[in-house]
Amino acid sequence: MSKFSFSRLGKELYTGEKSFDFVGRRMLWYAVSAVVLVAVVLGVWLQGINLGIDFTGGTRYTVTVAQADQELADDLRTAVGDTAVEAADGATVRTAGGKSIVIETKAIADGSEADNSIMEAITKTADVADDDVSRTGIGPSWGQRVAAKAGLALGIFLVGVVLFIWIYFREWKMSVAAVVALLHDVVITVGVYAIVGFEVTPATVTGFLTILGYSLYDTVVVFDKVKENTRNLSQKKQTYAAAANLAVNQTLVRSINTSIIGLLPVVAILYVSTVQLGTSSLKDISLVLFIGMAVGTYSSIFIATPLLVHLKSKEKDVVDAEKRAAARMKEADKYAAVPVFDEGMAVADEEPDELRDSEDLHEAGVSRGTSPNRSATGRGRNVPDQHREVSDSGASGRPQPKRESRSKRK
Repeated sequence: MSKFSFSRLGKELYTGEKSFDFVGRRMLWYAVSAVVLVAVVLGVWLQGINLGIDFTGGTRYTVTVAQADQELADDLRTAVGDTAVEAADGATVRTAGGKSIVIETKAIADGSEADNSIMEAITKTADVADDDVSRTGIGPSWGQRVAAKAGLALGIFLVGVVLFIWIYFREWKMSVAAVVALLHDVVITVGVYAIVGFEVTPATVTGFLTILGYSLYDTVVVFDKVKENTRNLSQKKQTYAAAANLAVNQTLVRSINTSIIGLLPVVAILYVSTVQLGTSSLKDISLVLFIGMAVGTYSSIFIATPLLVHLKSKEKDVVDAEKRAAARMKEADKYAAVPVFDEGMAVADEEPDELRDSEDLHEAGVSRGTSPNRSATGRGRNVPDQHREVSDSGASGRPQPKRESRSKRK
């Protein structure tokens, strides 16, 4: 057995020697995506999205310490949570560099009893003076402006995507398929964020815009190959679906390699920010990058191209190519019943020489002697059942001539 080679697989996929039917099984991929989308939408509806104080408003305490580490951050989280302040329930605590720890709570009035209780818990746990703790109030109006600007940036990005693909490929249906794949990625990423419970911060929005660009890049590469394979479709023997499926297979190895190379550093950042640093802005952006890049690769292969083929299935050129392919298949079916020799096939006994040489009798559909009835092939006639041997007739009073094969005639 030959050893598996990824490069050899890529060559075979590119030349068409091997092929995965991505386009033909598009209903399966649609069903898988539908199940995932339903699950993440239910997660958002039941659990909601954990928006950070940059979007909802709140109070941020920044503590300057000699050495900021995860152990001290955990101690501060416990101390703030143990206070009787309701706004401090579920406070977010993270390290910010090597000298600062950031504590974020819901909105607390400056100088109030709740504010004093939290300040006391912070200074006592971190063993710092009041001057080492800075307090910043973030109003909900500022968070709303951040959310509005993020939504505007997303809208501009999507419009730019549609125009770019439309101009580059001269095909609006490619724009529709690409945007659907992008929205597919956004919804799944948001749903995973809601299920996991990670906080949505401005860094998360930055990550969203990044993954949209990554997903678009992968989709454009596949679409470019689709355009190349389907150029002058009327002069080719392939259907549009077959040419598009070949394009996905030809770019499959490139997509996988690009995804792996892109995901490895993201996984490293996610591990460090989650396990070693605890809550941090790196965790927010690395999680959205990890989910988005993985889902973006999936959508460019299993959603964008199959959806494009689906949208173009009613076009005249595509329908004509399907008809030509069907006609070629129908013509080829005439030879489907011709037996093909196989090594395991039983070999029939050889016929006697007199039967082999009796071409005239064979053409006439008559068998000599008492041999079993045989079908006369090639002329569309069947040999009638033989009741007795052929013998001379005495009706004419003389021997009757016998028909011999052409090879024995004088």
